[in-house]
Amino acid sequence: MATRITQTMLNNNMLRNLNTSMNKMSKLQEQSSTGRVISRPSDDPVIASRGMFYRTALNQNEQYQRNADQASAWMDTADQSLDDVGQVMQRVKELVTYSGSVLDATSLEAIAQEIDQLKGQIGTAANQTLGGYYIFAGTDSDNPPYNPSTGVFSGNDQDINFEISEGIYLPVNVKGADVFNSPSSTDNIFTLLTNISSKLRSGEQATDYLDEVDEKSNQILSVRTALGARVNRLELTQNRLDSQNLNVNTLLSNNEDADMSEVYTDLKMQESVYQSALSIGARVIQTSLVDYLK
Repeated sequence: MATRITQTMLNNNMLRNLNTSMNKMSKLQEQSSTGRVISRPSDDPVIASRGMFYRTALNQNEQYQRNADQASAWMDTADQSLDDVGQVMQRVKELVTYSGSVLDATSLEAIAQEIDQLKGQIGTAANQTLGGYYIFAGTDSDNPPYNPSTGVFSGNDQDINFEISEGIYLPVNVKGADVFNSPSSTDNIFTLLTNISSKLRSGEQATDYLDEVDEKSNQILSVRTALGARVNRLELTQNRLDSQNLNVNTLLSNNEDADMSEVYTDLKMQESVYQSALSIGARVIQTSLVDYLK
């Protein structure tokens, strides 16, 4: 049986199609304004869930980057301090060697005074801080490890670990005891300089301490070498994090960013469709008695 098409049905169909066309135009206009495929999860749950996954991965990766940057700052500061201590010990060696050719007490006293100043410089390096934390104090980083009054270095040998990748922790601190209390707290770098200074003030040369000076210098170099290996590992990790960050951003962009050339093309096409629908609709709607009464 044939269905009777009424004017009301034609009008309703036309309005429904016009509304559908306007909704498509609205969505395309929103994409052109935001540059994104979706504006809310309900637009496309699959794209939205992928976007959440990528953003979570991106946030985690950025946190690892911040941890790595902070770890780099710790290591750079420690390396600079160790370099300073190494240079001080080189000067100590020069002075101790020179004391072997000095005979008068006044000159030996002058050398002893400089040794004392160099000892104070090493103490300053031992209490080096970064962001308010003492980098050579181990986990007791809130308190200065070296006491200049007593000449005692009391920092612990615990590692401070930063998570630089998922499940990967890197110790960022240098154990101060390996530098300033080697080989022991009673036979350390400060004790050595005190002994050198005392002997010079007694009017004697201090060349018999040259071997100990070399031992302490070699220990500092050994610690710097181990630190350099960790720095190299950290740099490789930072490069990987940078690359991973770029990859995740690319995936996020591919998932959510709209193809603007395609959006503009579709928008112009949809505008043409809408204008055509309006033109045809004007012909479909019949004039009513009201039109004749005007």
